[in-house]
Amino acid sequence: MPQPLPQPDPVIAPQDTDYPGVITLTVDATDTERRIFNACETIPVERGGPLCLLYPQWLPGYHAPQAQIELVAGFSFTAAGQDLAWRRHPTEVYALFVDVPDGCAEIEARFQFLSPTSTSQGRVVVAPDLLNLEWNMVVLYPAGHFARRIQVRPTLQLPDGWQAGCALELANRTGGTWEFETVPLDILVDSPVFAGRHFRRIDLDEGGTVRLNIVADEPEQLAATEEQIAPHRELVRQADRLFGARHFDHFDVLLALSDQIAGKGVEHHRSCEAVSVPDYFTGWDASFVRRDTIPHEYIHSWNGKYRRGADSWTPSFDQPIRNSLMWVYEGQTQYWDRVLSARSGLWQSDHALQALAHMAATQDVREGSRWRPVSDTTRDPIIAARTALPWPSWQRSEDYYVEGALIWLDVDTRIREATGEERSLDDFARVFFGQDDGDQITSTYTFEDVVGTLNSLAPFDWAAFFDDKLHRTTGVAPLAGIERGGYRLVYQDSPSAYEGGMEAVYGSTNLLFSIGLSLSSDGTINEVLWGSPAFDAALIAGARILGVNGSTYNSGEIKRAVGRTSEGQPLNLLVKAGKRQREVQLAYAGGHRYPHLEPVEGTLRRLDEILRPL
Repeated sequence: MPQPLPQPDPVIAPQDTDYPGVITLTVDATDTERRIFNACETIPVERGGPLCLLYPQWLPGYHAPQAQIELVAGFSFTAAGQDLAWRRHPTEVYALFVDVPDGCAEIEARFQFLSPTSTSQGRVVVAPDLLNLEWNMVVLYPAGHFARRIQVRPTLQLPDGWQAGCALELANRTGGTWEFETVPLDILVDSPVFAGRHFRRIDLDEGGTVRLNIVADEPEQLAATEEQIAPHRELVRQADRLFGARHFDHFDVLLALSDQIAGKGVEHHRSCEAVSVPDYFTGWDASFVRRDTIPHEYIHSWNGKYRRGADSWTPSFDQPIRNSLMWVYEGQTQYWDRVLSARSGLWQSDHALQALAHMAATQDVREGSRWRPVSDTTRDPIIAARTALPWPSWQRSEDYYVEGALIWLDVDTRIREATGEERSLDDFARVFFGQDDGDQITSTYTFEDVVGTLNSLAPFDWAAFFDDKLHRTTGVAPLAGIERGGYRLVYQDSPSAYEGGMEAVYGSTNLLFSIGLSLSSDGTINEVLWGSPAFDAALIAGARILGVNGSTYNSGEIKRAVGRTSEGQPLNLLVKAGKRQREVQLAYAGGHRYPHLEPVEGTLRRLDEILRPL
């Protein structure tokens, strides 16, 4: 009978010791046509023998091992002009071993990051006139040391005439060559670059401590008016008032306005990445639903970067991240981004209420909480890595964001009620995230720290509260915060401005709350709600609706047909899935159902107070 071979030795664990010398890293990002980053590193070495080099795997802000090592190619290692042999670890594929000759003081490593040229290969990060470089794409680092104990001197070569935004300090610039100050590896990886031919920088506070760096596909997309910049400045003021401290010496908001690179929002300690719609400014009124990205990622400088769950902090990028407190890291940030979007004027207060209605309704109609507690979804960044799911309403996917935000609204309104409106979650923010003004070293926390801080503000059995909300299955949405806030979730036959804005910006038709379908502009089904009329008719994601009640499909036609179901009219669809085409009739007579928050007569409107500027 076969027996297993012994497992290979693991990669050496990181120690809190300095790596000797400074790694120099040069990245040539001028090949924007082929979208290739060429990397060259000079790595000091102390002795001959095998040197283990690691490619960053577990990336902060992504909560998972999402580094695309499959896009790295062309490894070449030399010492004094001599080629060096290398091999990959048998099981740890992010680890390479290089045979260093005796007496060698340094080696040179060269390789390429072949950034995706289409969305089928991954996230597109390079376009002819702009790019998004994350340093983890283009760096190898020696195993055995905390990332903060490895020093790197980075240089970036950009096309002539391009400008760049980055939180790193610039040491020197000659033409398209940008030389940055030496930094620890953890700060390098946490300091991405947005660069482009069409660039604009705007100060968001006095002295330019917080800067908005904008790159765009076309120069006219940079044309932000003072009226449009004002709420971004107010966001900075409102965050200062909320947290009462800053944990950065400067902060760079990196904003790309493009439909040629993929949309994103990622947090960093002294910067954030946001790729938004090209008409973010030029189509200001229509694009308001995308204005919460910058508040969300900016808030993360306090919640997620300065303060971080103890099991989400690791000493180097080869160590697994555990995400048990994502309902604080992301859930409370999701709550605050709704609030600060309203307090800053990036949204009208009605927009924030409508966004809360959308969140509440999304959890209200989803069935997944019947079998899976929200705490288990904190593993989803590792389990699913945001890949498309066939039945997301049943499977659940990172619900710690939306459900977490609703839980924190519950907490906020409970504190206000229990203290006679004297205290609120604002006080928690100042105490928990605003401590030690000026300190930039990550401060970790545990569940007990969260509960202890809440108890200092409003004594209550918070441990039991979170145990019930996070670790138990329910089958119902956590709507107590909305109700204690003076509102109730209702469904009406016309969409809110927020719902309409979401459809316009994303080119979708959202009928999840009625027949259980979300559709793209050509009738392709994006999602079918578990247990809905569409589910009962055996419709599936990926199928395409060709006809509605005998007419060719378009979004207006299916919306009219859904509306007429309340008058007793049938809803018949011609559907194609693969090679099969069939007619289905949906058993539905409820008309349109769009979520809204309705004020409750005679109650204290705490939600209005929450959304009021400080």
